[in-house]
Amino acid sequence: MSLATLMKQYVDQKGLDQLEGMAKTEIDGLYFYRSSTGNARKPFVYQSGLIVLGQGRKNIYLGNQPVQYGPEEYLVVGVPMPLECEAIAVDGEPLLGLTIDIDPQVLHRLVNKLDSLNCYKPCRDCNTRSGLKSVSMDRDMLDVCERLMKALCHPVEHAVIGESLMEELAYRALMSKEGNVLFDLARHEGHYARVAKALDYLHKNYTRNVTVQDLAEHANMSVSAFHQAFRNVTLASPIQYIKKVRLDKARELIQLEGVRVGDAARLVGYNSASQFSREFKRHFNETPKAKLTS
Repeated sequence: MSLATLMKQYVDQKGLDQLEGMAKTEIDGLYFYRSSTGNARKPFVYQSGLIVLGQGRKNIYLGNQPVQYGPEEYLVVGVPMPLECEAIAVDGEPLLGLTIDIDPQVLHRLVNKLDSLNCYKPCRDCNTRSGLKSVSMDRDMLDVCERLMKALCHPVEHAVIGESLMEELAYRALMSKEGNVLFDLARHEGHYARVAKALDYLHKNYTRNVTVQDLAEHANMSVSAFHQAFRNVTLASPIQYIKKVRLDKARELIQLEGVRVGDAARLVGYNSASQFSREFKRHFNETPKAKLTS
């Protein structure tokens, strides 16, 4: 069975034919995605991990560098990335996919083992590498994704071998052509890993008055060196990135949790509700109130 067929089987078995968005699966760190019609290009934040498509297509706009992926392709997302995403349902069929969180402890254990076997994959061009890459599945990666979907459809299998399949998937990603992204994160070496450390701090403290100086200090870099490294990884300036993260968090609060606009603005670090509304409309092309009622 193809990966798309296995995903359709999971939808039928779990009654997910009305799902629009993400749903947790029975395996920790694994999420199933379905969208019946897709969506037009809109701002979004991709969290770090792997994103697999079994059906449909997506266009990711990161600065001026578009990233496209479709069936049996996946993204390696090293750091949380504010971007714009266009999801396309092909031939009237829903988009189907998986989002995989990679357990940091598993990643470190694998990298340490691979390092001991001299399997480290150095970065081909560290000066231009960004935090988002599309990869075509080789047979081994496709095989583990198919076995993961089969396990999800079987209550004993996902309980017994789900964890080991997730570890194998992380290993396959490490050994892929973009595995250096994950290697560097685990080894805490180089500018990429330093920027990732600063981003982790930002995502935990976005409600505070976080400055570029604060982020540079967490990366143990000078402000000028950090600014350049940050732009290389995220294709955005630190100030732009901070604003996008706050606005995306606010949208989640308003749309998913029903928080009032003024309260959402305050919770994400805005002192001025009017400034928040202006920047929200500029970023999402609609007002916060429109999002609340949509």
